[in-house]
Order: sequence, then C-alpha cells, then structure tokens
Amino acid sequence: MKIDLTETTSSKINAALVQARRDIGTPAIGMVLTLVIVTDEENAYDALKSANDASHEHPSRIIVVIKRVSRSARSRRDARLDAEVRVGADAGTGETVVLRLHGELVHHADSVVLPLLLPDAPVVVWWPEGAPSDLAGSALGALGQRRISDTYACEDPIGALAERAQTYAPGDTDLSWTRITPWRSMLAAALDQQAFEVVSATVEGEDENPSCELLAMWLADRLKVPVERTLSSGPGLTAVRLETKEGEILLGRADGSLATLCMPGQPDRSVALKRRETAELLAEELRRLDPDNTYESALKFGVAKLRAVQDSPAPAAPAAAAQAAEGDGAGDGGEAAAPVGKAAAKPASKAAAKKAPAKQ
Repeated sequence: MKIDLTETTSSKINAALVQARRDIGTPAIGMVLTLVIVTDEENAYDALKSANDASHEHPSRIIVVIKRVSRSARSRRDARLDAEVRVGADAGTGETVVLRLHGELVHHADSVVLPLLLPDAPVVVWWPEGAPSDLAGSALGALGQRRISDTYACEDPIGALAERAQTYAPGDTDLSWTRITPWRSMLAAALDQQAFEVVSATVEGEDENPSCELLAMWLADRLKVPVERTLSSGPGLTAVRLETKEGEILLGRADGSLATLCMPGQPDRSVALKRRETAELLAEELRRLDPDNTYESALKFGVAKLRAVQDSPAPAAPAAAAQAAEGDGAGDGGEAAAPVGKAAAKPASKAAAKKAPAKQ
C-alpha cells in the first residue's frame, strides 16, 4: 500500500502510518529499529532497494530523507514537506516513509525526522553518498546510535579516511571497513592455526581503494610490523601477503569471487571471498549497535602513519614479534605502535592526483 501526502506534516504522516497498518490488518509494530537514509533523488532508489533487502533480516521503519534542490530565490524561501508512506508488500518486512524536503526545511531535517522515530528503538543513520565530514556532529547523525557512511563513494577516499579519524565518535562505521570482514576473518584464522612469526606484510589492490587502506592499517595496528601497500588492476582488493620466518602466507583473489590461501607446509586451498552487494554489507552493520573499537583503532592508527610518512619520511621500523589477530573485527582496539614504514605511503601520495574512487 502506498499513500502520497503533499504539503504535509510529521503528525499527518504518523496518522497515515497508523491507518495504513489497520487497513492491511497489522496494527502492531513489529520492527526492531529505525533506519534513516540521507540521500538525493539520484541515489534514492538504489539505497531504498538495499535497505528493503536488508529489512528481511532486520525489520525496520525506513525513513528516506531527500533534500530537494531549490533553483530560485522564491523556492528557497518556501518550506514544504511532501511524503510517501509505504506499508505491506511495498515496504519489505517493515514500513517506509519517503520525505522530500523543499526550501528552508532542508536545513531542519532533524525536526521532521524526530517525531517519526520508533519509540524505544535504536536509530541507525546511513549516508549512501555525500556524508558529512563529522557524522556525529551533524543534525541527523546526532539522532543515531550508529552512523554508517561509505568512503569509497567520496571524491577523495584517502582524504575522507583522515577526516573520519579526526571526527570519529563511538558508533561511526564505514562500509569500506565492512567489505574486508571476510578478509580479516580469514587472515586471523590462518594465524590462529600455527604460531607464525610475521615480520612484514603487503596489501595489494586498486589505487585509492579505502578498503585496501583500512586492511593495511588493521594489519599494522594488530601485528605491529611494517606494511607495504602495492597497486594492482583489481578488481578491488586482490592479495595479502604475510612474510614469516617459516615462509609466506598468501591470500589472493584475482577474479573478485574465489580466493586461494597458501600457507607454509600446507596444501593450497580455495576459499569463497565474493564481492558483496550493498544490501549484504548493510545487513551486517545492522547486526551490531555497539561501537566498533577495532575499526576505531585501525582508522586512527593508519591515518596517523599516513601523515607521518607524508610530512617526514622515516626508515622502516624493525620487525616485531607477531601477535595473534584478535577476532574478526568485533574486539577491542589496540594502541598505536611503531611507525608503519611503507604502509599506505604510495596511495597517500596519489590521493590528490586521482579523484575517482574504486570499489572493493
């Protein structure tokens, strides 16, 4: 069921939601969270489709906030709210409200969204593109316990990582980080199998790919060894090499689907590392509503080293004893340690030269 409301208010939208639930015979609210999507007309369809797919795992009230561009002085002065209410088969397993804000109202989106939030339910805010530099400091971001952005969609992905580190607040996360969860899990499991002493690491992937940068930061933060970032033609992240005293551990994925894990003294094995769709990434992030301390630690550690390498290049740090990788991304973050050496120096120097980000 779809209900169109023109020049409406938040109270009328709430009344329409109640009436629509009664009309389809489901007066009770069976949703676990409110997902606020901040986007534009161009990206609204894809973002809403991904959110509806994710709602099959996480039934939610989806609020899509679209700020319409005003092309004249008069339209900028006039404030108007148009809405579309969707329930039943048109809204996945929850209910959807599409808000189109006109004129001065675009600067007060939080006052429109606040009355529509589910009572006593967590709020997640997602920017598919065009996220503010300070997620928690934005008006809509302040409403959420979790704030999801995607640095791969930024014009300067490496610069965006630096901004995220400066303005990080508990609850911030990045879909570029979510993309490397299977890689982190596989590498951690490989190091758990045998007590290898890692002396250095190499991350290979497309240029200006924030997922590659974040994986390099995570390895440097956890293993306390020099990490080198090398380039490939992709797609996305293609290989991770861990140099140990017993030989090389290689996790390589050349086709974006099937990877090969090679370890000293063991036969090569094939592992599934398919590049996932946005709906799968979003569903993974909605499974946890607590701060991701591992992401915070890797983000701040890596960006600090990026800046150190740019400002005053230093010789590579001596190899440190390997430490077990803690979990697959849900554990507490570690403290910054010795300089990374080559870590992320190459992509950092090219961030200003190339603007088109690459997917992981």
